[in-house]
Formats: sequence, structure tokens, C-alpha cells
Amino acid sequence: MLGQFFKFMIYRNSSPHGVASPLRFACRHGRRLAAIAIAVVMFWMSWGSTSILAAESLNSQRNSSLNLNSSPACTYDQRRFHRNTGIGKFYQGREIAKVIGHQDLFWLERPTREGEERPDLLLNLLDIAPDATIADIGAGTGFLTVRLLDRLNENGRILAIDVEPESQDIIDFIARDRGETRITTILGSPSDPRLPENSIDLAIMLDAYHEFEFPCEMMHNIKAALKPGGRVVLVEYRRENPLIPIKTLHKMTERQAKQEMAAAGFVWLDTREDLPSQHIMIFEQKIDR
Repeated sequence: MLGQFFKFMIYRNSSPHGVASPLRFACRHGRRLAAIAIAVVMFWMSWGSTSILAAESLNSQRNSSLNLNSSPACTYDQRRFHRNTGIGKFYQGREIAKVIGHQDLFWLERPTREGEERPDLLLNLLDIAPDATIADIGAGTGFLTVRLLDRLNENGRILAIDVEPESQDIIDFIARDRGETRITTILGSPSDPRLPENSIDLAIMLDAYHEFEFPCEMMHNIKAALKPGGRVVLVEYRRENPLIPIKTLHKMTERQAKQEMAAAGFVWLDTREDLPSQHIMIFEQKIDR
């Protein structure tokens, strides 16, 4: 119907030779066109963006079907119009990024990554106990997992968690090839790392948290898996700096991370800026006194 209207209006403003004059048409009907354009945009925005209450209902149904550990604070906003690097789902005002998975092996294991991210500095700053049990959540192809091995003794253990079986296969292959028994792979779900309660000293997420489809539920389950005094570490590219050549949704501000961790029941301890392009943000679970 709208298309027919525009065809009719252009026909009315055609030159005697049947050639439409866009300038003449725009001048005569500028206000009408503007009003129609605004109405169309408002309609599509209202249709494409659900309210928070509608999003809660949607997530409640999905959580029930997936048997997720839901929380009253876990509410999301679904939007039709969003960045092409995101999934159209927003948490605490932040759009969740698309997963960079095993298909992007050459990016995850690019030769320049070690120099760009300096994982050696990261691990030095974390002061990891040699016999610690560490959950590498969103382990991907094992970039951080294999580097954690050098910080542990024979009693230390690494739980490499990812939602992609293909990523788990890569890490399992590396462990077998090295004869390494301190790495255990766990296939998590989008909302749950499937860790036993009170089982880990440290949960670390390197360039991963911003991709969690259910960040609220995931962090509640991580909190249950932490031992007393256990820490959570988020390592994220600095979104505050637009010059860092990483896509926007694959970066996070310190403020946003603090906000989301507080909503999940964590207390901020420290942020270190020793890495070239990433925040190291350290949290512990909030203790109710």
C-alpha cells in the first residue's frame, strides 16, 4: 500500500515526457514524506524491539526449556535492529557479541596474539598458587589453557570449559599430544559452565565474557563453583579506547563490567592496566554478613 502511494505521487509529479522530477516531488510533499518516514520508522522500532517485560517472558520460557538456573535479576532486552557483530540481545544496556569460535582458529591462534595480549604479564599479575584449580571459561582453542600449565605444580588442575565440542576436541588433542593429565575439558551450556560447587580457586575469562549468551546465569553458576576466597578475572579489550583495532562489541568498559558483576553478586577488587590493550578486572563473590 505504501509503495502504491509513492508510485501515485511520483506519477502526479512527472514531467510532460513522463520523467519524474524528484526535486519537484520532494519540494511539494516534503512534510508529508517526512511524516510518513517518521511513522514507518516508529512502527518498525516498536515492532522490532520488545519491552523488558516481554523479554523476561521470552527468556523465562527459553530458560525452562533449557533447564537453566534462572535468577530474578536475569532480564534481557531483545531488539530487531542491532549491530551485525551482535546477537540482538542486550544485558544491562550492552549488546552481547557473536561468538568467535573454532571456525576462527587462525584468528584465535594468530602468531601476533602473544605479543598483542602478553599473557605472560597477565599470569604474573594474578599470583596463582601452584596447586590451584583454575577454570578457563570460554577456553576456545586453549590459548590460555596451555600457558596456565607453567604456573602449576603436579597438584594443580585446569578445567577448560567451552560450549563448542570442536573447541574441546582441539584442547583434548593438545593434552594427549603432550601427555598432559592436568587439563580436564568440560562441555558447558550457554548458561552454565557445569562446574561442581565449591570446586575452583580461580575463574578466568580471556576475551570471552562479552560473548556469553546468558551472562547473568553464567556468573551465578560460577559464583556457586568458587571456593571461599576464590576470584573471578575478566580480561577484556578496553572499549574506552576507540583506537584499539577490535570490533566494538568485542570490547568492554570497566564501568560496564563492574555493573554486570555487581548484579551477579560480585565485589570489585582491582583493575590492572599493565597489558597493552586489555583491562584485567578482578572480583570476588559478595559475602552477606
